[in-house]
Amino acid sequence: MAAEGNREEWLDRLPAGQFRMLFEHLSGMLFFAKNLELKLMMGNPAFLARCGKTSEQEIVGKDDYALFPPRLAEHFRNNDLEVIRTGNPLMDILELFPDEHGNPDWSMTDKIPLFDKDGKVCGLCGIVRSYEGVRESLQPYLDLQPAVEYLKKNFREKLDISLLGKVVGLSERQLERKFRETFHHSPRSYLNRMRVLIAGELLKKTNKTVTEIAIEVGFYDHSDLSRHFKKEMGVPPSVFRSK
Repeated sequence: MAAEGNREEWLDRLPAGQFRMLFEHLSGMLFFAKNLELKLMMGNPAFLARCGKTSEQEIVGKDDYALFPPRLAEHFRNNDLEVIRTGNPLMDILELFPDEHGNPDWSMTDKIPLFDKDGKVCGLCGIVRSYEGVRESLQPYLDLQPAVEYLKKNFREKLDISLLGKVVGLSERQLERKFRETFHHSPRSYLNRMRVLIAGELLKKTNKTVTEIAIEVGFYDHSDLSRHFKKEMGVPPSVFRSK
């Protein structure tokens, strides 16, 4: 109960709408909020730019028909009405949305209902991401997915960079560079982090010794596991298990 009280006190001290500041700085993310009449109440700079506006006041009180082509506005409205009617979110809507030049472009949209203090639906908010942008941002991870799956299945084995590169059709140098660009870790560092996470699960769920776990997950010995474990988790394996 004390924790719940502290939470409510903390929330009461926050200025209203402070969390929306996050959307002011998300690259390529369009944020908007509407009231029950489906009039726009909020929009981040990226959303304003797509509407051809520079100030939030220019969109407040306007509906989609005032900002977008009729067919798009009708589609947006139908989805909005479903969220308002059901009180449930609509996620990963694949739809057309004007790009920075005003041309319809495929986008992914999430819409969630907003509730007042009495628990009644009082509007909705949503985010829009370019479908191509989402795919482009995910592509490096998708390109390396076969290598990641290989590491998951063979995490106990000694790392062979040449073989791992062949899995995704890259040279050793290309693989090293792409791993660092995508995961901010080398393949070896990525593998060691994976081993540490698996070791942590074994420490929690089994009575095996640290040495047994070290060998099982692919480290040389107790000290090898301890060194990597403390680096990643902040404490030695024995302390982690005791907590």
